[in-house]
Amino acid sequence: MALHRSEWDKSERDQNGVQAGAGEWRDAPSAYDDLFAEPSGNGVLTKARMPDRMADPRAVFQLVRSELLLDGNASQNLATFCTTWAEDEVRRLMDVCLDKNMIDKDEYPQTAEIEARCVRILADLWNSPAEAATVGCSTTGSSEAAMLGGLAMKWRWRKRREAEGRPAGKPNLVCGPVQICWEKFARYFDVELRQIPLEDGATGLRPHQLADHVDENTIGVVAILGVTFTCDYEPVAELSAALDRIQADTGLDVPIHVDAASGGFVAPFLQPDLVWDFRVERVVSINASGHKYGLAPLGVGWAIWRDAAELPEDLVFDVDYLGGDMPTFALNFSRPGGEVVAQYYLFQRLGREGYRRVQQACADTARWLGEQIASLGPFELLYDGRGALPAVSYKLKDDHSGFTLYDLTEQLRVRGWQVPSYPLPAHRDGTVIQRVLIRHGIGRDEASLLVDDMKRCLDRLSGGTTGAPAHPSFHH
Repeated sequence: MALHRSEWDKSERDQNGVQAGAGEWRDAPSAYDDLFAEPSGNGVLTKARMPDRMADPRAVFQLVRSELLLDGNASQNLATFCTTWAEDEVRRLMDVCLDKNMIDKDEYPQTAEIEARCVRILADLWNSPAEAATVGCSTTGSSEAAMLGGLAMKWRWRKRREAEGRPAGKPNLVCGPVQICWEKFARYFDVELRQIPLEDGATGLRPHQLADHVDENTIGVVAILGVTFTCDYEPVAELSAALDRIQADTGLDVPIHVDAASGGFVAPFLQPDLVWDFRVERVVSINASGHKYGLAPLGVGWAIWRDAAELPEDLVFDVDYLGGDMPTFALNFSRPGGEVVAQYYLFQRLGREGYRRVQQACADTARWLGEQIASLGPFELLYDGRGALPAVSYKLKDDHSGFTLYDLTEQLRVRGWQVPSYPLPAHRDGTVIQRVLIRHGIGRDEASLLVDDMKRCLDRLSGGTTGAPAHPSFHH
């Protein structure tokens, strides 16, 4: 007999047993019980009110877990940049760190030391000058890290304007097609976001576009290493050279923040000769997401500054009520330390060789997928998986008609695939594209299944067959 909500709420426990129903008592739960055959395991979880009584933890776990099965399969979510695969050792370390508060460096000094090691490793990976006193911190993700970089640029610009006796009330930030976190930063912290429209045929911001948008109130330029919409890299070194020319002509000295949310853990391994990081003198800060191509579990990002002078002291708070005197710079306060520890584990576990092998395998799969999608007929590739992120982006050919990419997204969802369709940013005439991201754990075999399903979906949308055999097939 299944327990309904009212009966579930009335269930009672004491030291001798568990009440299974109205007036019915049974022995305490055994490890050999089949939970789905027990009254508590057939209960209904409350939806709007906390139950009055305690319940069998195994039963509640199983019921909640069963509800979670209604979520999509993470490995088929080709829309997300985020990690969806982890080794057992990572899961075990996360469990060990369940009670560690990353912000409480006095109580958990070794976790704080591990965070500091990660900062030094990333500074080295991103070619910080040897003489620079590079500083940085972990965050809950690349969005928070990006906002910290933006805040530091705003504070430095304001301090310089005030020292010059000039007004500092109308700051602006110049960028191309950026992720929503930069729009949030601009709105939350009262900065004008000058988002330069994409040119026809371009996959990101182009250097010659800067001159018409940079002025004395520009706090910085954001360069994207892995554009969210197209997956291509923006040319950081060329953008810096354009700003050099602007400075020569106008005297304006504009810094660059590199949003390397995804590319920061790809370019050092797959494109080591690409100059995008602290080798570019105008780059003052970089953010990246550990839980994207950094391969760590969800909930960790990194903000790194070329030098301590690039991080204004006014933004750093001293906290003395957790047991010691600790500096902190973050938008979030209490947060778990497990993701940072997992990131350090992955640095030690994989090393440069391991990261290169993982990202190369993803890139090879992405290039293969790009070739397959191009051969299907109705698509035009915008980014083919070569030279930037392990991904592909594409649109329908201009002369195509009969269905939209939104229709294809809906068809693919029937088979569990999450392939996003969305319009390119402003002034691209409403061009709609799709993007497929290849991450660790998504191999050639899974990509081939996607291609097969795309073929069947295209057949349906074009008015052909359902993609299934017309008659059952029998083997004799």
